[in-house]
Amino acid sequence: MIAPQQLDALDPQQMRQALLSLMAEVTAKDELLARERREVAFKQALIDKLTHEVANLRRLKYAVTSEKFCAGISAEQKSLIEETLDSDIAQLTAELEQAEADQGAKDKKTKPPPKREPLPPHLPRRDVHHEPENTACTCGCQMKRIGQDVAERLDYEPGVFTVERHVRGKWACAHCQKLVQAPVPAHVIDKGIPTAGLLAQVLVAKFLDHLPLYRQERIFERAGHLIARSTLAQWVGECGAQLQPLVDALTAELLRHGVLHADETPVGMLKPGNKKTHKAYIWTYCTTSFNEIKAVVFNFAETRSGDNVRSFLRQDGEHAREQAWSGTLVTDGFSGYKATFERGVTEAGCVAHARRKFHELWVNHGSKVGEQALRYFQVLFRIEEEVATATAEERRRLRQRKSRRVAAALKKWLLAQRQLVPDGSATAKAIDYSLKRWQALTRYIDDGDVPISNNWVENQIRPIALGRSNWLFAGSLRAGKRAAAVMSLVHSAKINGHDPYAYLKDVLQRLPTQAASKIEELLPHRWKPLAVANDK
Repeated sequence: MIAPQQLDALDPQQMRQALLSLMAEVTAKDELLARERREVAFKQALIDKLTHEVANLRRLKYAVTSEKFCAGISAEQKSLIEETLDSDIAQLTAELEQAEADQGAKDKKTKPPPKREPLPPHLPRRDVHHEPENTACTCGCQMKRIGQDVAERLDYEPGVFTVERHVRGKWACAHCQKLVQAPVPAHVIDKGIPTAGLLAQVLVAKFLDHLPLYRQERIFERAGHLIARSTLAQWVGECGAQLQPLVDALTAELLRHGVLHADETPVGMLKPGNKKTHKAYIWTYCTTSFNEIKAVVFNFAETRSGDNVRSFLRQDGEHAREQAWSGTLVTDGFSGYKATFERGVTEAGCVAHARRKFHELWVNHGSKVGEQALRYFQVLFRIEEEVATATAEERRRLRQRKSRRVAAALKKWLLAQRQLVPDGSATAKAIDYSLKRWQALTRYIDDGDVPISNNWVENQIRPIALGRSNWLFAGSLRAGKRAAAVMSLVHSAKINGHDPYAYLKDVLQRLPTQAASKIEELLPHRWKPLAVANDK
C-alpha cells in the first residue's frame, strides 16, 4: 500500500503499476460483493418460498371444513390428509429456521409456546445419571453436590411405554461459589419428550410397516399414553428434515458405483384443492446383488417422465457435466430411460422381462413358440445360478463360454419364428420385444458386474407395492419425498442384515452430535452399533 506522501515521488511507470494494482483490488472486491449479494438473494428467495409453502399448508389444514378440499373424503382419508399437513408444516418450519439461521436472522417468537402436560405418573421410570467428569474446583477445593435437574423423556419399546429420567447433578464449590453441571444431552427433537427409541418406532411403523399415524395413535393409547396424531406428525416432519443429509450421503454413495438397477412403481398422490388422487411414481435405484455395497434409494416424483432419471443421475442442467453418472443402468426397457442412454449411460436390458412375454404366451394361449422360448431362457438362468458366487472376471469368462452360445442359438431361432407369424399378433410382439432390445439384453455376457435381470430392484419395490393399500395416497409432494427418504434408510438397513428399528434408533441418538465430515459412518452398509464402534 502506497502512502499519500509517496505519490509525488513516483515516476509514471510506478504510478501506472500502482493504479493497476488498485484496479485489481477493486475488481476482486466487486466480485466478492456480487457473489455475496447473489447468496443473500438466493437465501432470501428460499426463505420466501418456504414461508409461502408453510402459509399454504396451514390454510389447508385449518380451513378444511369450509373448503371443497375435503368434500366427499372419508374420515380415514381426512386423518391421513391432516397428518400429512402436520408433517409438512413441521419439516418446512425446520428448514425455514435453518435457512434463517444461515442468513443470520434472529427468530422472534411472539406467541408463547404451548404448555406441556406432565408425563403420566404410573409409567415406569428409568434414571439416567449425568455427572461432570471432574468435580474438583480450580481453586483446589472439592465440590459438593447441592442438587439436581431432572428432565423426563418418553421412551417406547414395542407395546410398552417407559419414562427416561435424565438426572443432572448440580455441584458447587463452597469456597468460590462455582457451579458445575453436566450439559444437556443432544436430541434430534430439542426440548421434546420423545427419545430416539420412540421416534424410531413411529418412523418404522409408518414407513416400513405402513401404519398411518391415526392407527399408531390408537395403539399408543392402548399402551397407556395418548399421543395426538398432530404431535406424531410433527415428529415425523422434524425427523425427515434431520435425516435428509444422511439420505443425500446415501445417494452420493450409490452414484459412485458403475452398475445400478432402476425401476419405478405408481402410487396415488393427492393434489391440494382436488379431492381425487392422480398417479405419482416412486423411482427406485440400487446397487446390484453382486456388489459388496448394498444400498437402495427411493425417489418420489409426480410424473413418470425421464427427467426424473436424468435429475437423479446428475445429467440435467442443474449439475455440472463432470458430475454426471455414466455407468451401466439395468432397466426394463421403459422409454423414459432413452434420453439417459443418449447422454453416455450404457443400457443393460432385463432378460426376465423378455422371458415374461413368452411365459404369458404359454400360460394364456398354450403357445408352442412360448414353450420353446422358455427352454432357452431356462438354460440362461441356470448358468447364472452357477456363477452367482463367482468373481466378476470368472463370471464373465463362464458367460462367454456358455451363455453366448445359448443366446446366439436363441436369436437365430427367434428370427426364424418371426417369419412364420403375422404382424400384430401376440407372438410377434413377444419376439419383437426381444429382438429390438437384443444388444441391451445380452450386454451382461460381456460384463461380469452386470446382472442378467432387473429382479433385484423389483424385490426392493415389492414392499412398497404391498403397502399401497394401507397408504391410500401420498398427501403432498413433500410427504412423498419424505416417505421415500426414510424408506431409503430403513430398506437399506434391512438388505444389509440390520434390524431397521435398532438401526434407526442408534442413528437418531448419534445424529445430533455426528460431525458432518463423518456422516457416512451412519450409512446402513457402514453402520455399527455405538458400543461396537467405541470398542474399535
